Parts: sequence; structure tokens; C-alpha cells
Amino acid sequence: MGMIMKAKETADAVYNDIRKRVEGYASQGHRPCIATILVEGDLASAYYAKMKQKAADKLGVSFQLHAFGKDAAEQEILELIAKLNADRDVHGIMLELPLPEHLSAAAIEQAIAPFKDVDGVTPFNKLATVTGERGIYPATPQACIRLLKHYGYSLAGKNVTLVGRGQTVGLPLFHMLQREQATVTVCHSRTPDLAFHLRHAEIAFAAVGRRNLITRDMVHPALVLVDAGINESDDGSIAGDIARDVADEVTAITPVPGGVGTLTTAILFENVLRALDYQLGEKETEQ
Repeated sequence: MGMIMKAKETADAVYNDIRKRVEGYASQGHRPCIATILVEGDLASAYYAKMKQKAADKLGVSFQLHAFGKDAAEQEILELIAKLNADRDVHGIMLELPLPEHLSAAAIEQAIAPFKDVDGVTPFNKLATVTGERGIYPATPQACIRLLKHYGYSLAGKNVTLVGRGQTVGLPLFHMLQREQATVTVCHSRTPDLAFHLRHAEIAFAAVGRRNLITRDMVHPALVLVDAGINESDDGSIAGDIARDVADEVTAITPVPGGVGTLTTAILFENVLRALDYQLGEKETEQ
């Protein structure tokens, strides 16, 4: 069996650093605060919001949950975001997805102030993710790369296959991999032979949201795999995009759960502190 690249050790290191930094902010009269917007109707979204609240409590970060009924009007949510943007005691804003069909996630996300956008979903931060300039990058792509580095895998000069080109993970991850000097092949629903590209890769990432998309007959013993997929199994448990028995056929693989998702939550709170730093810098400029 290949090495299982669990995220707990990496996540714990991030959390320990966050606690120290939160103490430093407290000594200066600042308490980091994240506001989560939840539209009721999706059980997974409600669960993730609760998990974030538990993590915030342990870290000393203030947490606000703003819940709307499933029939909420888009204007109601936009008005809340305007208030949160103007509130200097709120440093991070995130929108739990998915939303009911009558709501536009794009319109709501674009209303968030860029330096409070801890999910990195606004046009400003999407561009920053492409260019590598000042901004807040999405947490999941960051987690994918940081987990690899923790286990000693460099991306520079490597042949990398990225399966998935979605706006949330795949596309921003592609740009981050480019900046890591990897040679990247992007596979998607129109790719005729996914196995071909996996067999020629040294490192591969799966970010599609389709259970058992990658099977053991597609991989090779020298491959390192990072699974960023989140799916529900038939028994109700969480599974990734990569079949579980693939671990027997590769050099290393991240587990689901316990891999990328675990580190993503930690990096989300790291993004809150980055947002606070940006806002404090803006405040000093105004003064």
C-alpha cells in the first residue's frame, strides 16, 4: 500500500500558528471575526457551518452565523452583505453553497468586499489567484499544494495531471500549479482517455466531485495522488473522487476524509487572518 498523506499534522501546525497570531491581535485590541451566510435547505452546508463555528471557538475567533430561510430573497442577502462589508469588526465573509435555484451565487459572491472574501471567490481575488499578486486565494487549492509539500513532494518540473476544471477548485488550482513551475495537463469531461494522462503523470489531482472516477487500472506505482473530491457513498459516508483500492497501486495518496478537506478548514481561518491584516493596513493608510 502507498503512503497515506493524512492532513492532521499539517492542520494542527496551522491551527497552532493561528492561535498564537490571534493572541497577538488580542494584545493590540483586535479579535478576528468571520461571518457565515447560510441559506437553509442543504444539510451538508448546515453541517459545515457548525464545524466552522466549533473550530472558531477553539481558535478564539469570533463567529457569526447569519441564517436565511430557503425562500429568502436575494436582495435580503445583498443588504446583509453590505452591512457586513461596512462593519469593521467583521473581517471575513463566506457564503455556504449550494444555494436554492432562485438565488444567484455569482451575484451574491461578487457583492462581498474583496479583502473580506475569505473563500477567494470575488473577481478581484480570482484574478489575484491567476497572477499571484496581493489577494486572498481559495483554501482548497492551497490545501492541495501545502499537503504535498508537507510530505516532501516538490511540484517544480513535475508532470502533473489535474482532473477537473471547476471554478471552485480545479481552475484556481491550475494557476497555482503553474506558479509552482509544474507542467500541467488539465483533464475534463471531454477528455477521451483519462487513464492515458494519469499513466504519464508523476503527480495527479482529482477535483471533480464524482465518486470512483479514478480506479486502480488507471494509475501506476510511481504516481502521487491528491484527492480533493467530496462525495457521499451509498452507506452515507464521505468519499473522494478516487476509489479506495487505488491506494494499493500508487506511491502516495491523500485520504477522504482526513486529507485535503481537513487542511482546507485550517487554511480558511488562515485566510481570515490574512483578511484582517489587509484591513488593518487599509485602516492605517486612511489615517
